[in-house]
Amino acid sequence: MTEVDFYTHVQDKYEVACALSAKAMERGLRVLIYTPDSADTERVDHLLWTWQQLSFVPHCRGGSRLASVTPVVVDHEVENLDRDDVLINLHPETPPFFSRFHRLVEIVGQDEDDKRQARERYKFYRDRGYDIRTHDLSGHQQGRR
Repeated sequence: MTEVDFYTHVQDKYEVACALSAKAMERGLRVLIYTPDSADTERVDHLLWTWQQLSFVPHCRGGSRLASVTPVVVDHEVENLDRDDVLINLHPETPPFFSRFHRLVEIVGQDEDDKRQARERYKFYRDRGYDIRTHDLSGHQQGRR
């Protein structure tokens, strides 16, 4: 069954998504960062290229011919992707394909609308019997290291 983790009180959802994808990649896991639209896909793509000065997070779009061999895929269109390790959801809705992943990461910002949508997703997972872990990042320094 998919493990579900909610990261709450996040200052910048996109930077946390980059940090978590880099950690997963270091552990040999393959990651899909699911974005709501092309503008958000571009934003995450750019952040990953400039994430840290002394490291690199190999990534591409889902439609790339390199997607099957690249540790991190960032996209809002996710048909026919062959990964199932970690799904980082930046979409406001529950991804319909989340259950094929071993781990689902939900990142919740400080915006009231974002919190409301996250509560709906939390209830969805809870009502279906998923164990949910919550990580409160309000006391942690967030951002690039």
